[in-house]
Amino acid sequence: MPHNHHDGHCNHESNDNDHEHDHGTSDLGPNDNLFPHIDRANVVALNATREGSVVVKPWDQRNNEEAFLESDADDQLIIRIPFTGSIKLRSLLLKTGPGDQTPTKVALFSNQPSMDFNDVSDKMPVQEFNIPQDRNVAEYAVKTAKFNNVSSLTLFFPASQGADMTRIYYVGLLGHWTERKSDPVITVYETQANLADHEKIQGTDGKFNTTQS
Repeated sequence: MPHNHHDGHCNHESNDNDHEHDHGTSDLGPNDNLFPHIDRANVVALNATREGSVVVKPWDQRNNEEAFLESDADDQLIIRIPFTGSIKLRSLLLKTGPGDQTPTKVALFSNQPSMDFNDVSDKMPVQEFNIPQDRNVAEYAVKTAKFNNVSSLTLFFPASQGADMTRIYYVGLLGHWTERKSDPVITVYETQANLADHEKIQGTDGKFNTTQS
């Protein structure tokens, strides 16, 4: 089943063989897999029965259905994913379901590290994808120009396809990571020199004549 994009384009159907063929993958996954650069300890899931990090899995665990994330009070779900640096996102990978527990769609927001359910109605997503019912890992190619210099990514699943709860098995991300720039060095200039803090200037014996003619 093809994946419907928000902009009307369709991506190819993704499965294990597609990823291994298209991206030159091995057991470690695609070369541009961003899993090592996700700050998993600080992944947050809102309205969820478990911690969000349970679905941010290494590539070799992508088809594992023992660990999953399910919505709690209703079928809406938010997952906030911070990174250890700055990323340029290329694709989102999802394994969802089963059946009517599959989300209807996913909305992507960049650099909204504290977004909650009160915010999603006031902000426009950077991109949205409809999600078909499919137990395979599906790849959704994003508009990379809109996902440059991303420090965090928020995924909003607004509804299931008929069930009381939404279920997610796997969230993966592909793209390019760069180290976050360090804070600039700040130089503090003294308004008046303290002689005790500085070495003596040779020939002065530490004494200065401050009388001006």
